[in-house]
Amino acid sequence: MARVVKVFRTLRNHWKKSTLAACVLSYGGYWLYGKHCDSEVRREACQLAREFGRQQIAPQERLKKATVILNPAAYNGKANNLFEKNAAPILHLAGVEITVVKTDYEGQAKKLMELMEQTDMLIVAGGDGTLQEVITGLLRRPDQEAFSRTPIGFIPLGSHNSLSPSLHFLRDDKVKDITAATLSILKGETVPVDVLQIKGEKEQPVFAVIGLRWGAFRDVAAKISKYWYLGPLKTNAAHWFHTLREWPLVQDVSVSVLAPRLRPPDLLPQKPPRPNLLSRIIRRLKNYWNPPAEEPPKTEEPEKWEEQHLSTPELYIQTHNKNPVERRVNDSLMICAEPENVSVGDFIAVGNKKAKDPTVFTENSTKLEAGACQLKLPEVSVVLKSPVHHRA
Repeated sequence: MARVVKVFRTLRNHWKKSTLAACVLSYGGYWLYGKHCDSEVRREACQLAREFGRQQIAPQERLKKATVILNPAAYNGKANNLFEKNAAPILHLAGVEITVVKTDYEGQAKKLMELMEQTDMLIVAGGDGTLQEVITGLLRRPDQEAFSRTPIGFIPLGSHNSLSPSLHFLRDDKVKDITAATLSILKGETVPVDVLQIKGEKEQPVFAVIGLRWGAFRDVAAKISKYWYLGPLKTNAAHWFHTLREWPLVQDVSVSVLAPRLRPPDLLPQKPPRPNLLSRIIRRLKNYWNPPAEEPPKTEEPEKWEEQHLSTPELYIQTHNKNPVERRVNDSLMICAEPENVSVGDFIAVGNKKAKDPTVFTENSTKLEAGACQLKLPEVSVVLKSPVHHRA
């Protein structure tokens, strides 16, 4: 008992050191517990991947080949370590023959897609920028129709992974997100997603999976990291300083839209069975003696563009990939514009929400649904066509 009293008396006499030691021990214990939980998640994922690797294949079958486009610079240079620890062991245990191609600079993924050979699956390991480059490089190929049937897997390794919530349940744990995405790729879980074609006046078309964002909120979002020294106040400070330099933030935009089109069925093209020899001979004889009359060429009706003029601080052209499983009749894109009567306080409050989710818009915002649209922005003219479909 005397020893216990002596310990408490020592702690009371050296309360500053005791408090510091308690904080260090608590943080250390929390850090070790987090590492233990990550190890358990990896172990469970590897056990599931081993079951895939133990499945027998027929003698004429071969191992599946996967090409991984890895951006090591994603997530502040931590993407390569995250991939090697969490995703690569799962792919190897599942018996997948993987080829990892690492990008060295921005835009290299587009060039790599021009040289890539046919593969069973394509895996993008990075963020939104890497995914957009891969999609753009694939759809610029002359044989893009053949490559469009190749499933694309996405492993969220970047700081911004806007498509991840649409593909699988997103958590606040990076290890769980990566392992869950890798297991989904092994299971062959695919969903159809829309791809937005963005074309300028002279440049080649660019393809986006989420959408095109333009305006003051986007400009501020790119500068928030510069105010890192302000801690939790950096988002508010970035928006407030922007109002001091650029106010008023409203700009005039001309938007021309086409009506939404019917969505084509998400079915793979199937060749009809070839008729037998006798039927083919009879059909050719009928065409020889009674040739079919030539039908006059169909005249397509001219497209009716409806032009609108908007004054807005923010314009967002987005696809429906936020909920790709939802069945839709129309094949369209959404045009969202913030109202022009925005105050400084509203700009800062809305900016805080958009910094977390850029697809959030106020109740008074203008929303249009269109099959295609043409934008005349103050800087450049842009054409956005109705999305093509791919499976991810």
